[in-house]
Amino acid sequence: MGEEFYAILKLVSGEEIFSLIVVDNEDDNDTVIVLQNPVLMSTNTTPNGTFIKVKPWMELPNDDIFIIRLDKVITMTESKDEKLITLYNHYNNDTNIDIIDKKTGLTKPNYEMGYISSVEDARRKLEKLFKIEEA
Repeated sequence: MGEEFYAILKLVSGEEIFSLIVVDNEDDNDTVIVLQNPVLMSTNTTPNGTFIKVKPWMELPNDDIFIIRLDKVITMTESKDEKLITLYNHYNNDTNIDIIDKKTGLTKPNYEMGYISSVEDARRKLEKLFKIEEA
């Protein structure tokens, strides 16, 4: 088995998969690709901006490792895009705070996106600030 790397694969079915992969070519006649937590990523553009939708490649299986034969792959490219890798890791890592809601597929706002507090928190802070200045 080779080294693990992040890659985007285009399958003969037309699907584009992003995954952490290992290419196993120990048997020259039957090279296989081992996919760990493969996801489908698609770019969607709306009037509010462009976002990436992430969903599992296969929704029903409980497995996170899949094996496909090389003849089912049209092309494969290694991805070193830090944003895609971070998005992939956040989506698959349940121990960290997810930036994507797995049920709705929507992005949860965070501090880096400009989200500082909720409306209620901001209201309380402003009321407290102005009450202190009036006194």
